[in-house]
Amino acid sequence: MSAESIDWRVDVGGHEVSAVFDASDKPDAPVFVFGHGAGGNLADRGVVRSAQVLREHGMHTVRFNFAYRERKSARPDPMPKLTGCIAEVVRRVRKELNPRRLIIGGRSMGGRAASVLASEGFACDGLLLLAYPLHPPGRPQQLRSAHLPAIRVPVLCVNGTRDDFCTRSLMEQVLTTLPPTWKMHWIEGADHSFHVLKSSGRRDEDVMQEIGDVSASWVTSLS
Repeated sequence: MSAESIDWRVDVGGHEVSAVFDASDKPDAPVFVFGHGAGGNLADRGVVRSAQVLREHGMHTVRFNFAYRERKSARPDPMPKLTGCIAEVVRRVRKELNPRRLIIGGRSMGGRAASVLASEGFACDGLLLLAYPLHPPGRPQQLRSAHLPAIRVPVLCVNGTRDDFCTRSLMEQVLTTLPPTWKMHWIEGADHSFHVLKSSGRRDEDVMQEIGDVSASWVTSLS
């Protein structure tokens, strides 16, 4: 199979949302259902570049809009609607692709919604979280972690050490409550958008390649 992108329309509760299947050049590659962040969409720069890197590292990806973004609203839907949207996209993925291995997750809010779905026992082979929003910026007391111990599938969580949505010391405390199937990877000097300062001596592209490498290694460990 040559690498390609195919546009889909997915029915979610009687309304359609947009999705894009980005194919890897490996026909039997695992499929990653990729939810965007609260202020983003399936076509924003960070999502597109992340999907490209994951594809280059041997994964099919399916990017999609949550229903509120399809309506061109800036206000995220309640969590049950977010998780319901992911479930319907996965239903379409299973119908169209019948993947050998299926991973759910995404950036920030998209990953959080996927983690809630996984904590409810949703069938998938793994959870890939990019810039998990452990708490709102400046409000570390409002942790979004109560559901995480209920997740039973393997997890790879990637956050930057400068992420103001995920204070490292707080996440390290949360990790002590999680099973060994949870793998945490810290990217030194990266913020919530995985941007690094020039003074770090690294480029944003170096960070993206690190994400691709660690994701590929983790996916291989699931086999």
